[in-house]
Amino acid sequence: MTDPILAAGSGRTWGSAVLGPAQRAAAWERLGAEQFDVVVIGGGVVGAGCALDAATRGLKVALVEARDLAAGTSSRSSKMFHGGLRYLEQLEFGLVREALHERELSLTTLAPHLVKPLPFLYPLTRRWWERPYVAAGIFLYDQLGGAKSVPAQKHLTRAGALRLCPGLKRSSLIGGIRYYDTVVDDARHTMTVARTAGHYGAVVRSSTQVVALLREGDRVTGVQVRDSEDGAVTEVRGHVVVNATGVWTDEIQALSRQRGRFQVRASKGVHVVVPRDRIVSEVAIILRTERSVLFVIPWGTHWIIGTTDTDWNLDLAHPAATKADIDYILGHVNTVLATPLTHDDIDGVYAGLRPLLAGESDDTSKLSREHAVAVPAPGLVAIAGGKYTTYRVMAADAIDAAAEYIPTRVAPSITEKVPLLGADGYFALVNQTEHVGTQQGLHPYRVRHLLDRYGALIDEVLALAADQPELLDPITEAPIYLKVEAAYAAAAEGALHLEDILARRMRIAIEYPHRGVDCAREVAEVVAPVLGWTDDDVDREVAMYIARVEAEVLSQTQPDDESADALRVAAPEARAEILEPVPLD
Repeated sequence: MTDPILAAGSGRTWGSAVLGPAQRAAAWERLGAEQFDVVVIGGGVVGAGCALDAATRGLKVALVEARDLAAGTSSRSSKMFHGGLRYLEQLEFGLVREALHERELSLTTLAPHLVKPLPFLYPLTRRWWERPYVAAGIFLYDQLGGAKSVPAQKHLTRAGALRLCPGLKRSSLIGGIRYYDTVVDDARHTMTVARTAGHYGAVVRSSTQVVALLREGDRVTGVQVRDSEDGAVTEVRGHVVVNATGVWTDEIQALSRQRGRFQVRASKGVHVVVPRDRIVSEVAIILRTERSVLFVIPWGTHWIIGTTDTDWNLDLAHPAATKADIDYILGHVNTVLATPLTHDDIDGVYAGLRPLLAGESDDTSKLSREHAVAVPAPGLVAIAGGKYTTYRVMAADAIDAAAEYIPTRVAPSITEKVPLLGADGYFALVNQTEHVGTQQGLHPYRVRHLLDRYGALIDEVLALAADQPELLDPITEAPIYLKVEAAYAAAAEGALHLEDILARRMRIAIEYPHRGVDCAREVAEVVAPVLGWTDDDVDREVAMYIARVEAEVLSQTQPDDESADALRVAAPEARAEILEPVPLD
């Protein structure tokens, strides 16, 4: 079944963009046998970015992730590549300029198949002073790089704003300003960065947990890893280790037995997902709150509304949303909506943790999104902070710092010139949508859906259905997606469990009221031949996924973090061999 996609990379013995069962087995052997220049810990967007940056400099790279690619923060963001309009008020002009430059690169060159322009409405509520104040801020935003490939701001009367967004109360605004940002499927983007690193030679392996740091004297010389699936252990040697674990930074730092140069504070951000017909609008909406801002973002057949910004000191792997979090979001958005939303309107909820640099303020919404690189021990580099949009810059800075420990000359970063897999040829294929649809027997809207998820890799995806045309059928209880997408997730995108597919490779877990429960068995049976699952394995995966969803839904009825966390962590862990890291004696 994997032959059609393996064939594309079969000549590349030193690396592969295909993250499937065969590659996973080979990667384990390589991790234990080879000397690497750089070992990256963490399969979020920054870790994947570090692996890509190092690999494209010609370095020998290993990337290990304890759970799934993008399992943490990088699948639970506000789904935007944005400059951070509100950071202008905090006078963080450098961060906004940097982020807008990265947004432009991704929109036009690096990932146009994944990063899309998105018009926003900023409703004005105060007379006289607010329009010139906000206009000046958005003008600065545009001048810093926000209006290169998208239109500049446009001023609207109240009637003009309501034509764009009829779902707003007439009394909730006196006018508006339209400006542009972007939307991205963060989990798919992160996975694609990791696959691109594999394409350029990096050994990429998920479900591979770092349990100790190796050292010679005071020098870190690699990591001890444990397979999160079967408990096997091996040692991975590297000239330098990069800790890119986000909110887990301090936990990995503790393994070094050295004092860290900074601390990372976790801030919980919650989003709710409601059907598209619940809010009538042609544009996204940005609303000010007393703490921060609230985004209302179109997401396929849904809206994503968020976010909150509160301290989180409980389980880092599975942050839980509470009823209070959801009430906060609904309460704020309902102040402007003509038809209020209720809990019954919600199809999905997700919570993520921002890795903020600690020590600057007691208020997490005011902590800097700037990133920091430190060398807490010889041979160990840590990178933390920042924002999703600036992952590429963060990665380049981390590998620049790591270069000191690499015995050969290290070339400068070139990732601003390296399109992600699927980017090359995307625009041409968009123009050929009808032709591709005729060739494959698919409706053009299906082709466009696939192009916006896989770009020019669409042929690889559809190749899996060459001998199994039934894979081109929609998933019965999640018809936005085709069965072949689930098969491809297991065969080429590193998915090892049902949760990986339903929550991250596809977003069924937040896009349907059943949260993936009603299609769990159908999807499991599609991927079983790819992953070698028995009937018992299928039963176990389905049962674990249902337990996960039940725990999440129940936690979202709880009044506080502690009670919600207690319910969420009680659900079974798909990766049964995950351990708490312990120092190596």
